[in-house]
Amino acid sequence: MARVRDIDVDELSSELKQEYERFAANYGPFINQLKVYAHRPAASRHIMGLLLEFSNDVLLPKRTLELALLVVSRMNECQSCIKYHTPELISEGLSQVTVENILRPDCPGLDELDRLVRDYSILVTESANRIPDAFFDRLREYFSDSQIVELTLRIAMCGFFNRFNAALQIEEEDEAQATLASVQKL
Repeated sequence: MARVRDIDVDELSSELKQEYERFAANYGPFINQLKVYAHRPAASRHIMGLLLEFSNDVLLPKRTLELALLVVSRMNECQSCIKYHTPELISEGLSQVTVENILRPDCPGLDELDRLVRDYSILVTESANRIPDAFFDRLREYFSDSQIVELTLRIAMCGFFNRFNAALQIEEEDEAQATLASVQKL
């Protein structure tokens, strides 16, 4: 249970209730987070809205996004996010061994683009103010400026979600636990 009271969907305004239900139906198993964000309706509206808009206007390949999010979540030891993003990344073609060793410099099973995304995720998380210009030249070999902006935004937002979940002890959804367990059996 979170460190603050969960706000039940029945307690929300009709506008926020619609957004809440839309997010719950279309984005993933993050209802426990939504029950906490609901304490601040503007946060619920904008955070949920931004994520829904990103999911409707896809700029980044799913593998790229899931790789970045898992790397950040592993760095921040956010167990609920690790449980959610691990099966997503495995469904994009990476092995369980690769996913488990994703932070190792010599991680097996990563191609050149995967390593670039992994390394960028680490740099943004650990030392964003010291990323060399040459690294952005490498990113531009694969991504447009709009994609680089979104990748950076999603990496930074993941760090926010990791810290928010940890500070308020928001538990992962049963669905995320079940999905991870099914992937680990493969």
